[in-house]
Formats: sequence, C-alpha cells, structure tokens
Amino acid sequence: MATLFTKIISGEITSYKVAETEDFFAFLDINPNSKGHTLCIPKKEVNKIFDLDESTYVELMKFSRRVAIALEKAVPCERIGMSVIGLEVPHVHVHLIPLHTMDDARFTNKQKVTPEEFEALAEKIGSYL
Repeated sequence: MATLFTKIISGEITSYKVAETEDFFAFLDINPNSKGHTLCIPKKEVNKIFDLDESTYVELMKFSRRVAIALEKAVPCERIGMSVIGLEVPHVHVHLIPLHTMDDARFTNKQKVTPEEFEALAEKIGSYL
C-alpha cells in the first residue's frame, strides 16, 4: 500500500510543493514546528533513511541542502535545523525547520498556518531555487 507521501507525490493528496526533481520532492509540513517547515523526500518509497542506497542517500542530502538554502533566504530565522526521525510515515523524510529558538526543533510547539500562508511560503521558497 502506498504511503501518505507517495500519495502526495502522485497528487492524490494535495500539498504545498516547494521543489521537485525526477527523484525527489519537497513540500511544506502541514503541522509545522515553525513557519516554513519543509519535508524533503525521495520519490522512491523506502522506510528508513539508512536503507537508501548510497547514491540516493547522497542525492537526497544534496537536494535537501538546496532546499534549505532557499528556505533560509525565504524565511527569516537564526538557522535551518535538520532532523530525520520518520516514525509517523514509513517513507524517508528530512525535516528542514527554520529555527528561532530550540523549541522549534522539539516537535512539541506547532504553528498555525492558513492555506493562504502555506501557498505564499511554498511559492516564496521555490522562488529561491
């Protein structure tokens, strides 16, 4: 059965897309730690990051870096944090989180973002790619 993220990639579930290549997809987290919280995923459905083949792993990190650089230009913050936890969805995903304080990295304080804000953020981040 396809994961939630595979359904997002295929368009079955709508998302706020930030970037896409042949092999990777980046979109805004709909339950963000801070505004601009972005997920980078391989299109290939793999459960755990270290189960990726080495080439896909390295390319995912390169893709995530490109998105993080654009994210930092689009969203004022102290820095972009990166986390790979992946317990909620069995599909590799890299969290890129604009950090203002350490609380933004803890996955306990969630931000409310309107659909209009999501759309504007996705477009703004994408414009820096």
